Amino acid sequence: MHALDDYDYELPEDRIAQMPCQQRDRSRLLHLDRGSGNISHRVFRDLPNLMRSGDVLVVNNTKVIPGRILGRKDTGGKAEVLILTYADGQAGRKTAGEFACTCLIKSSKKTRTGSTIFFDQGLRAEVLRQAGDCYEVKFTCENDFDQVLYQVGKVPLPPYIRREPGTEFREDHTAYQTIYASEKGAIAAPTAGFHFSPELMTQLRDMGIAVVPITLHVGYGTFIPVRVSDIRDHRMHSETYAITRQAAEIINDARAAGARVVAVGTTSVRTLEFSASENGRVMAGAGPCNLFIYPGYQFKVVDAMITNFHLPRSTLLMLVSAFTGRSTILNAYQAAIQKGYRFYSYGDAMLID
Repeated sequence: MHALDDYDYELPEDRIAQMPCQQRDRSRLLHLDRGSGNISHRVFRDLPNLMRSGDVLVVNNTKVIPGRILGRKDTGGKAEVLILTYADGQAGRKTAGEFACTCLIKSSKKTRTGSTIFFDQGLRAEVLRQAGDCYEVKFTCENDFDQVLYQVGKVPLPPYIRREPGTEFREDHTAYQTIYASEKGAIAAPTAGFHFSPELMTQLRDMGIAVVPITLHVGYGTFIPVRVSDIRDHRMHSETYAITRQAAEIINDARAAGARVVAVGTTSVRTLEFSASENGRVMAGAGPCNLFIYPGYQFKVVDAMITNFHLPRSTLLMLVSAFTGRSTILNAYQAAIQKGYRFYSYGDAMLID
């Protein structure tokens, strides 16, 4: 269960969702009982029928920034810049028109330290130094950097969505965002949360279910391919998390009362488990989270999770395999493929309990 090949499966190309569901809560929902392996097929708006009064629904309130910026180097060549550490850059800002952070830079030739990249709206970026596969970059502009970024930046859609961000269905800057996103800093969305509509959230709260926000800014590390044959040798990059004292108290009180903690997405799962003490008490705090969950991990907090369908050989598939059992989750994936479910970021959902 620790071999990378154990987490492979074949997915027909047409199962990869290219557009969001027309109505968020009308996506399909596969319900998997991890104890028995039983599967039922539902619609996401049926979720209240599968929840219990007193449950705590933990959501990741990170907000995706338009961090993909297209420009030109001082040599004239094209360059594509992806901002990776927006939250860290915000914390270190001294003036409105400057912003320093870590970025990925894609161009036909290697980017030189000391070079400048020019963008629209008078935005420019000086490449300060290289840091592994990434670069330390300082942005400057005459106006507020955030204002300019939201004018020139694009939503960094995953590479398996093979189109430019646009308006084929509705603007990706709205669709590729949860309805409760509030804390800017992610380069990718916690996509399990896409399925919640305002009406569904109201219905859940009216049932006596507490909706508790925590934060994990989804970063580059989540998507780095596993390149080792033994997954135990893989190392996760850190992502910034935050759990408020109030959120921790609500979760801990619910657990003490025997209620379930239902995590929305693998990012919420990782954050909760990273923050927990050995006896399962969630601790308030903030900082870097680099927890890698794979089979053999003993969960301390999470009782159930809502998640999308993940890429083969990915750390996300390994996490849900740890929660459910590798053969059980792969059987569920095959059932979803046979039933025509849509996969990945804009795809359908699973409830595992």
